[in-house]
Amino acid sequence: GGGPPYPLDTMLRLHLLQQWYDLSDPAMEAELHERPLYRRFVGLDGAARLPDESTILRFRHLLEQHRLAPAMLQLINELLSTRGLMLKAGTAIDATLIHAPSSTKNSNGERDPEMRQTKKGNQWFFGMKAHIGVDADSGLVHSVAGTAANVHDLTPVGALLHGQEDQVHADAGYQGIDRREDLQHHDVEWQVAMRPGKRRALPDTPMGKLLRQIEHAKAQIRAKVEHPFRVIKCQFGYTQVRYRGLAKNIAQQQTLFALSNLWMVRRRLMVTG
Repeated sequence: GGGPPYPLDTMLRLHLLQQWYDLSDPAMEAELHERPLYRRFVGLDGAARLPDESTILRFRHLLEQHRLAPAMLQLINELLSTRGLMLKAGTAIDATLIHAPSSTKNSNGERDPEMRQTKKGNQWFFGMKAHIGVDADSGLVHSVAGTAANVHDLTPVGALLHGQEDQVHADAGYQGIDRREDLQHHDVEWQVAMRPGKRRALPDTPMGKLLRQIEHAKAQIRAKVEHPFRVIKCQFGYTQVRYRGLAKNIAQQQTLFALSNLWMVRRRLMVTG
């Protein structure tokens, strides 16, 4: 009994706008009314009616129900691979903490039961972890996993490998990864950073200097995994989870990292396109 449905490409463009600018459903509805540029981008310039927050919410639930966020990431990566922008010869892995509201001053009177607390350095964090696997050559994300904040970085490593890499690069937090039984079937060379204390203790000898140079070279490759984190946090403003529960937030992160891939190669795409 409602009005006619909006075109699929319109709703998808609107969903991407919402992710780029880190907007809630009500804020997205308000911005659509206030900004002619947004209406032009989604194809509703001059339209008599615009999607309300309920329509935006239902479309996002539709994406989650059919698991279209990981499919979106896969499709974008396939397009980038056909243009030679993703080689998949090596993988770098890492994780970052994403904060969740720790206050219990809400309608339920409790924190999100799927989020957890963890300590990093001397500071406590409440929320979840976003784990990614990136192409060691281009720094583009090919795999995304999400866990509660207290889950060890080693746990989801299997989900971050695509199976075609011959090397895996990781920081010192992944020490012992080569001994995990669930990863023995991966025929890869594990390039894990030396622990900082051990590196500082290297002797000032030719062998010690050589080992420092090797660690420096490994760090240069590993640094590429930090770029997607910077994009989603600094460019897209994603520093705190928006939804309750891991599944919804993981779906949003998969979308954000798919968009971060496009953002990172935007100039090369404009040249080749």
